[in-house]
Amino acid sequence: MKGRIAVLGGDGIGPEVIAEGVRVLAAVASRFGHIFEMEALPFGGVAIDTFGDGLPEHTLKGCLAADGVLLGAIGGPQWGPDAPVRPEPALLRLRAELGVYANLRPIAVQEPLRDASPIKPEYLDGVDLLFVRELTGGIYFGRKWRDGDRAVDECAYSVSEIERITRVAGKLAALRRGKITQVDKSNVLETSRLWRTVSERVIRAEFPGVSIEHMFVDAAAMHLIRRPRDFDVILTENLFGDILTDEGAMLAGSLGVLPSAALGDGRRGLYEPIHGSAPDIAGRGFANPCGTILSAALLLRHSLGLESEARAIEAAVATALSRGARTADIAASGSATLSTQRMGDAVLAALA
Repeated sequence: MKGRIAVLGGDGIGPEVIAEGVRVLAAVASRFGHIFEMEALPFGGVAIDTFGDGLPEHTLKGCLAADGVLLGAIGGPQWGPDAPVRPEPALLRLRAELGVYANLRPIAVQEPLRDASPIKPEYLDGVDLLFVRELTGGIYFGRKWRDGDRAVDECAYSVSEIERITRVAGKLAALRRGKITQVDKSNVLETSRLWRTVSERVIRAEFPGVSIEHMFVDAAAMHLIRRPRDFDVILTENLFGDILTDEGAMLAGSLGVLPSAALGDGRRGLYEPIHGSAPDIAGRGFANPCGTILSAALLLRHSLGLESEARAIEAAVATALSRGARTADIAASGSATLSTQRMGDAVLAALA
C-alpha cells in the first residue's frame, strides 16, 4: 500500500518526538511492504518566524493532499499572549480546514505504568475509556472581542454540530461497552442544555443498543479520579474535553504516553500526542515519544485502514514498557531512564 503523510514537527519537543514517530512508521512500512511518503512541513511558531504565518499556504496544501497528518506540538514563550502572531490560531485553522471535528482521546492504563500514576493503584485496574471531544466549535471558535475594560468569548453550538459528534460517539460506543456519558454544564449554560437534548435524541433514535447518561462537568472531573472504571465513552464539547483529557492523562501516568486522533467525515485525520510543546525540556533529548508513536498507530488505523500495522505498533510500545523502558516522566525515582531516541529504539526493537 502507498500512503501520503504530512509531518508537522512544530515547536519545543515536537521535532524530537516526531522523529521517533517517523522512524517507527518507516519500520512498519519496511516490515509490512508499504510505501509511506512522509513530507516534513513547517507549522506553528517556527513557521511564524520564517514565513510570518503559523500555517503557511504550502503547509496547508500539503496537509490537504495527505492521507493523514502527524503533528508534534506547537507554542512556546517567545510566541506568548503579547506576541503579534501566535501559533495557536494556526492549529484551530488547520483543524477547520481539514474538517476534523471529532477528537478521539483513548485513555487506558498500561499495567507496567500503574506505579507511574499519582492515583492509587486500586482505582486504576480495568480503566479503559475514550473521550470523544467536539473539536471545531464552541468557545474556541466563537467570536472574540474586547470593549474597553471588558472581554468576550462567545460559545455557540448548532444542532447539526452536536448531532454529528454524537453519532461518532454512538458508533464507537457500540463497538465498546455500549455506554456514553455526556458531560456538560446544563444547569447554567444554554449550549449545554442543547447538547443534552440533542445527544439524548440521537442516541435513543439511532443507537438502541447504547445507553447514555448525562453528567455535569464538575462532577465528571471528580468521578474521573474517584471511579474512572465506570466510564466507557465520554462525549463532550470542546473546552470541557480539552480540560478533562489532561486530567485523565494522570490515570495513565503521564501526558507523554497518550495519543489522539482528530477525524472528520472522510478518512484524512490529524494525529498528535496530547502533550504540549514543553519548552522547558526542549532540546534536552528526554521527552517521551510514546504518545507520538501511538498517534502514528491511530493514523494507520483510521486514515490508511491498516489495523494489523496499528496493533503491531501498540503491542511494541506495550512490550517496550513491560521490558522496563522508561523516559524520565514515567520512571520511578532513582531508576534508570532513556533518552527520547533510546525510547524509540526500545519500541523499534519490540516491533522487529
